[in-house]
Amino acid sequence: MLVTRFRTQDLPVAERFASWYDMAARAFAPSVLRSDHEADFRADARVLDLGGVQVSSLAYPSLESRRPASMIRSSDPESLHLLLTLRGGHRILQGGRDITSGPGEAVLYDTSRPWHGWAAAGHDTVQAVMVQFPRALLPLPADQVRRLTGMRLSGREPMGALLSGYLTQLTAGAAAYTVADGARLATVTLDLVTAFLAHHLETGTPAPERAHRDARLLEIRAFVQRHLGDPELSPSMIAAAHNISLRSLHRLFGEEDMTVAGWIRTRRLELCRRDLADPRLHAHPVRAIATRWGFTDPAHFSRAFRTAHGLSPREYRRLHP
Repeated sequence: MLVTRFRTQDLPVAERFASWYDMAARAFAPSVLRSDHEADFRADARVLDLGGVQVSSLAYPSLESRRPASMIRSSDPESLHLLLTLRGGHRILQGGRDITSGPGEAVLYDTSRPWHGWAAAGHDTVQAVMVQFPRALLPLPADQVRRLTGMRLSGREPMGALLSGYLTQLTAGAAAYTVADGARLATVTLDLVTAFLAHHLETGTPAPERAHRDARLLEIRAFVQRHLGDPELSPSMIAAAHNISLRSLHRLFGEEDMTVAGWIRTRRLELCRRDLADPRLHAHPVRAIATRWGFTDPAHFSRAFRTAHGLSPREYRRLHP
């Protein structure tokens, strides 16, 4: 797990905006930034990388952000960003929808689709918490995710307040967490975000069978998270552990964009990527990291990692000294 703190006030005034521009492209997604405060851009970011799930505490002045189609073609992390406003306001245009959020409200947007956004701070700074994660890890159908990107999401009602309080506390205590905490916190964070988003999709009382399916799916995903290091983890093992047939398990994942085995592989690769980038683990051989997360065949791991990230595991590690 990696915690990165970035304060433009630690840099010469002339370098502040350009440095924030570069940091945002690396940590979040490449976009075109503009601000009326470029001459002396005072901003602060604390980025907590949990391995596949990233949570950032942000403070910045009024800002405009634009991610055109040309940038998406050249670089797309295929992630979703949930932006919770704590102070100031945000406005996001994406997919023909215009969403605004004030304190205690959130918006969801997709790095794979063009956006145009504004942050309004008045005479103060905008404060926000952002959660970003691969779109493939969200256990909701693609059409429902697209609906969510056109909604203002309240963080004031009980479900939203639960998520907001958790994220605020999570980022405040970031320095105290261990590497081992990362995977567990990633699971908790993604589960809470999923529950929050699913809550906003519901109209009235959900059908009992749908509620049961969602609860069972979250239970299964939590089980998978806990057993990713077990090389025996498989759809058959998962089905047996939950007293359901293999056919029922595949049916549960039928509305997802990924199969059961595909989701296991994606999570394992994300955790390997996280560990390979962790300077505290550079003494650990690549093979040991792969084995830790359930890969028993080094050649298979190397091929899968290159397919997912465009680099071999060793090449990726060299880029993160």
